[in-house]
Amino acid sequence: MPFAHILCRAIRCCTAPLVHLVCLLMLVALPPHVSAAEDITLAVVTKPGSAQYVCAERFAQLLAERSDKRFNVVLHHSASLGTETDILQQVQLGAVQMAIVTTGTLDAFVPEMAALDFPFLFTDTATADRVLDGPVGRGLLDRLSTAGFKGLHFSENGFRHLTNSIRPVMTPDDVRGLKIRVMESQVHRELWRTLGANPTPMGWPIYAELQQGTLDGQENPLWVIAEYRLNEVQKHLSLTGHVYSTHTDLANLEWFEALPANDRRLLASCMQEAALWQRAWSRQRDAAYLEQLRTAGMQVIERPDIATFRQRVQPLSGSALFEHKGVRKALEDLMAATRAR
Repeated sequence: MPFAHILCRAIRCCTAPLVHLVCLLMLVALPPHVSAAEDITLAVVTKPGSAQYVCAERFAQLLAERSDKRFNVVLHHSASLGTETDILQQVQLGAVQMAIVTTGTLDAFVPEMAALDFPFLFTDTATADRVLDGPVGRGLLDRLSTAGFKGLHFSENGFRHLTNSIRPVMTPDDVRGLKIRVMESQVHRELWRTLGANPTPMGWPIYAELQQGTLDGQENPLWVIAEYRLNEVQKHLSLTGHVYSTHTDLANLEWFEALPANDRRLLASCMQEAALWQRAWSRQRDAAYLEQLRTAGMQVIERPDIATFRQRVQPLSGSALFEHKGVRKALEDLMAATRAR
């Protein structure tokens, strides 16, 4: 029997005034009934201050506010739950409800996602936004259901640029022989192999490997290079912008669909707002990150020979990577959408 009911019965039975008063005071002091918030585990592989973390944090704030704190997002960061592949497997199993991940790991689960990493697909962020927020982007998010995921939105990682500790890179010929860390993605491996580099798939972080010379270089958006202090172990930065890298914001499909309809709409709208906010946040900082890296001593090649880079990697579109019917269709749809006005 609840404690409050016991007190009420005691009050009715008591004849002693003092005991009656004590019981009344105890009843008044009882806190009102409060339903416990439902915990939602959300995992990212990067640290606080990163693009993934900032988006996750914004989502957590919005959801807490708009659900009257019925939901509490428990945010795991800094690879505390393993690599992105580990995290995605945990989301599939339902051990983790939500994650924000790079597309480079998703293509092992949903092959069509590989099309997003095709080099020089997007020339600017406006085109990327238009395509990813349109029917083609929504179609790719919906394809995640085949692997047990609910695709919610695309947030931003950014345009990827090349750094290395060996030499300035102006043309594709300058890349030849460099040991470059890449994500666990076939597209990224083939991109750099096509350019004559030695691509090395590896998890994150990689500071020690760069410091020890296990790797010559890596490729990432400016925020990653700056936030992880890669300028301390890399001398040369080339603004190649070879891939526009998205983050995919997703959930366990079964868990998401079991939520009441109103809560599904709430989670989706909060994630959409967080993703759009994070994109703007990221873009406002790009110029400052570049200046920070230059001031820290990195030698920056601002205008590498992009036309030649683009020409060298175009044969990838006809490679075995895109033989899968779904991947071929996804790439064709993305390319058509980038040209549409």
